Amino acid sequence: MDQVKSAYIHIPFCSQICYYCDFVKFMYKENRATEYLEALEKEMDHYLPGDQHELETIFIGGGTPTALNREQLGALFRLIHRKFNVPNLKEFSIEVNPGDLDDEKARILRENGVDRISFGVQVMDDDFLKQLGRLHRVKDVYDTVDILTRNRLTNISLDLIYGLPNQSVDHFRRSLNEALAFDLPHYSTYALQVEPKTVFYQRRKKGQLTLPAEEEEVRMYQLLRKTMQKHGKQQYEISNFAQPGYESKHNLTYWKNEHYFGFGAGAHGYLPGERTANLGALPAYIKQSKQDGNPVVQREEIGLRERIEEEMFLGLRKADGIDKADFARKFGFPLEELYGQAIKRMANKGLMAETQNGLQLTDDGLLLANRVFEEFMLSPTDLELVN
Repeated sequence: MDQVKSAYIHIPFCSQICYYCDFVKFMYKENRATEYLEALEKEMDHYLPGDQHELETIFIGGGTPTALNREQLGALFRLIHRKFNVPNLKEFSIEVNPGDLDDEKARILRENGVDRISFGVQVMDDDFLKQLGRLHRVKDVYDTVDILTRNRLTNISLDLIYGLPNQSVDHFRRSLNEALAFDLPHYSTYALQVEPKTVFYQRRKKGQLTLPAEEEEVRMYQLLRKTMQKHGKQQYEISNFAQPGYESKHNLTYWKNEHYFGFGAGAHGYLPGERTANLGALPAYIKQSKQDGNPVVQREEIGLRERIEEEMFLGLRKADGIDKADFARKFGFPLEELYGQAIKRMANKGLMAETQNGLQLTDDGLLLANRVFEEFMLSPTDLELVN
């Protein structure tokens, strides 16, 4: 599939299940992980027969990919090097958690071509880490940064969460400043979302979870943007900040509404004309992949309306917004022909601004992004105006 330039590979194993996490994940067991890698190979061979396929980016996520032992990491990378032309990649990322990495594992990553680390820190406070169900402590963050840097893995993106239970604006400020003291090239910082099937969701239902008020969360986001700018990290997406040249190429694939493979239990893919979702239950995924290499449990056809809506929702997440010429090239008509009234409404409310090349959210628009996105939902009759 020449149109697909990226791949997400899901490794669903963790040493501990965090209280807020709703990703497909399972406690690490060595035999089960070995069996999983065999099933993953069957799936990849089914969808991509042959070897040395060309991609631009690969992202290995989880779970915690580095929960795999050294032999299993080696097997995973042998599979990836067989299936893809790794030296030609523009970016090869993997998620790591503090405390899960030693020098030997770091060496394995570097020697296999990994050039970007997504580092799941979440908060720089031991008590809050316990409340999140995290195994690591702040000391592990410092130790892991040392391990990465001495193994020449310096393109690091550090993840933080704000809006945590019982968190104040001042607490977030201290956590943010300590994380920024590492002066890493990239930071991803998200507001806590309490999702179904998590420990936090059950606690909230029982009235046992005290979250910051909405206005406090807004103040945290405003503080985040101001502090990142002060430290030379430019905002290029609602939740992502980087030194120039260190923006995540893989994540930009998502925000540019471009195609990608999704391999592994619970992984989602976006292929020409359809979205796919794999079986999430580990035994079911392993059984189906070993049987026929096809663990897809859901296929959703993506028509013109869905493509246009997603182009708007995802593109407006980027700081540089939507490029009008790019939109016209993709869809064959000017953006204003379909969305002229919506653009005027959002501009009049101060939530959106027209640039020389397109559209972008204002500072207020970033705070109310979901409200803006609703304006760009389409009905079937809307497309009749341009067809």
